Amino acid sequence: MGAMVPKRWAKRAVTRNAIKHQIYSVSTDFESVLLVAAHVVRLRAGFDRKQFISATSEVLKAAVRQELQQLFARAVARLPAPSIQVGAP
Repeated sequence: MGAMVPKRWAKRAVTRNAIKHQIYSVSTDFESVLLVAAHVVRLRAGFDRKQFISATSEVLKAAVRQELQQLFARAVARLPAPSIQVGAP
């Protein structure tokens, strides 16, 4: 699992590191259902510093975690259904 959190969207290093930590944490919850592959999560929009004043606030952590859970759930939903073979040759 890879995580990209550009300075453009998270100016403070502590914020970037907290977001990366959340990415790795949530990804472990989904690793049993994701295909074995190289996955990269990239932050594409910022979190408003006026709304999330502290980089390590519980509010920011909850917002990031909720968004990541939705992202991973969509990724799992897009996986092809496992093929079931009936009968043995």
